[in-house]
Amino acid sequence: MTNRVRAAVLAVSLPVLAFAVIGGFLGRDAAAQGGNYQHLKIFEDVVTLILNNYVEEVDVDKVMHGAMHGLADGLDPDSAYLDVRQMKTVDAPTTGLGDPGLELTRQYYLRVIAARDGSPAARAGLRPGDYVRSIDGQSTRDTTVFEGVRLLRGKAGTKVRLAILRGNAAEPHEVELVREAPQPLAPKGRTLGPGTGYLRVPEFSKATAGQIRNEVATLTKGGAVRLVIDLRGTATGDLDFGYEAAKLFVPSGVLGYRQARGQEKQPISAAAGDGAIVLPVAVLTDNGTAGPAEVFAAALGGNKRASVVGERTIGRAGRQKVVKLPDGAGLLLTHLLYLTPGGASLHERGVVPDVAVDVPTVDFGVEPTPGDPVLDKAVETLTAVKKAA
Repeated sequence: MTNRVRAAVLAVSLPVLAFAVIGGFLGRDAAAQGGNYQHLKIFEDVVTLILNNYVEEVDVDKVMHGAMHGLADGLDPDSAYLDVRQMKTVDAPTTGLGDPGLELTRQYYLRVIAARDGSPAARAGLRPGDYVRSIDGQSTRDTTVFEGVRLLRGKAGTKVRLAILRGNAAEPHEVELVREAPQPLAPKGRTLGPGTGYLRVPEFSKATAGQIRNEVATLTKGGAVRLVIDLRGTATGDLDFGYEAAKLFVPSGVLGYRQARGQEKQPISAAAGDGAIVLPVAVLTDNGTAGPAEVFAAALGGNKRASVVGERTIGRAGRQKVVKLPDGAGLLLTHLLYLTPGGASLHERGVVPDVAVDVPTVDFGVEPTPGDPVLDKAVETLTAVKKAA
């Protein structure tokens, strides 16, 4: 092995070794670690073969960059390798910036989790499950969620061009959206019919639990004896805010668990004074229900305080942290998972509805079929429960 090759192998292998060491700090035991170091030896052999035998001169930086991305891509959609340039944007100020209002995940390309209520993306008709094939002409085939969010963000009032692929369409649909500064969204209630209240919760913030309490009180005064909570397309907010809202409905018991690797799961429980809202509840979910909305739905469903109606949620119930690497790059790593009251992981699995309702895909430019079958099924389910009681 020449000195040049040794130096190149060292340059590529050191960050990979840092990944393994970080893994040790985050909970790996010594036995498992030993197995990983065997893989590092194989990795070194592969790099040596590439540098010595590839038909053209190899760009070591490019090889290293690809290797780091490959390691992170094998984890989950929310984990990512951040190069030095991206690390500088992690704590960058966002004053004056806007976005089109999309929550993203990754599945081959970037994929829409949900479009924020009232956002440019929602007004353009973007839906959960849409694939974002390109952003301003740049393919998202190898784009992380972190980088995708960065590309969508920009000065409020500027435009961003997206190529969207939906369903079985052969060609993407081009949309141009104006970035807007996100505004706080509060729950809104209305009466559906005699005795039925409807509450749309578009996000979970620090204020959401109190706002839900007030809206439900208003609906109750208006004659509501049952409640539908719509969490379809709700994907914004901190996970803990979902639990704070769930405490309004669950008087006692475990709402869910937090679990870090190698540690005992930590229960999140209702306490004395919780469970002030006693109306029968149905929670509406779809593939765009994520994060705090998922833990809320799981808490109510797992404690038999609500029937979950609609589609399976996406399964985005982890917490990430940024770990800085020796060369100035970093790793965005999922280090904490949230579990159902029964102890099952929500992350990448989601909440399975008690009453499943299939929602057909609507092509761009096609008017959806009138009516709301998920909402209708929820009202039917609540009414049946009332009659049975």
